[in-house]
Amino acid sequence: MKTAMNKNLPDQILNVCKPVGISSYDVVRQVKRLIPGVKIGHGGTLDPFAEGVLLILIGKATRRMPDLLKCKKSYRALLKLGAATETGDHTAAVRTTGAVPDISEEKLSAIEREFTGDITQIPPRYSAKKIRGKPAYKYAREGRAVQLKPVDVRIYDLKLDLVEEDIITISVTCSSGTYIRVLGEDIARALGTCGHLVSLRRTAIGEYHIGDCIEFDKLQEFTPEQLMARASD
Repeated sequence: MKTAMNKNLPDQILNVCKPVGISSYDVVRQVKRLIPGVKIGHGGTLDPFAEGVLLILIGKATRRMPDLLKCKKSYRALLKLGAATETGDHTAAVRTTGAVPDISEEKLSAIEREFTGDITQIPPRYSAKKIRGKPAYKYAREGRAVQLKPVDVRIYDLKLDLVEEDIITISVTCSSGTYIRVLGEDIARALGTCGHLVSLRRTAIGEYHIGDCIEFDKLQEFTPEQLMARASD
């Protein structure tokens, strides 16, 4: 049983690797169980189908959330060409298909240049973007059409690699608020086809990197003191 000695613990940030299949709040809930009596939050949601860096904010570190949300973020994704889904990822059924053209290195390089810098995205219907105080995905689940306003984001670095004739690896560093699912769909469209993400891994938030993460399944092996020793100021 964990002791309630946490009022004396410092206010820090724990870098956890969220696995596929659970929500960001599931990670928060687990840390709350391990470090009871302290306010716990997180610094940027990851969809259940995604994995990678999730910053758990402990104590007064929760006040740093606005600053962390402004940090650059890095991702690695696999984009499957030739099939589009309602959600832009593999969690929904295929809604449209299209032929996959031959893709050259020159074409990929041209698209890298096209999508690097300031770009505009239309948030996906299945997103947490608020419309009249309600997340867009709730309207989508109800079958209701909503008008989502375009948002301006910045792509700092983009690398595309063709690993199979219909699979592209996307490595990207971008501003907060960038929708990687939408980026994948837009890249597929620029290639003359459609597509969706089959995997998504967040590899960094600012100075916090995937190589420094604690695996979610390992959290319960630590005492509160050991967890805080792994956290950063």
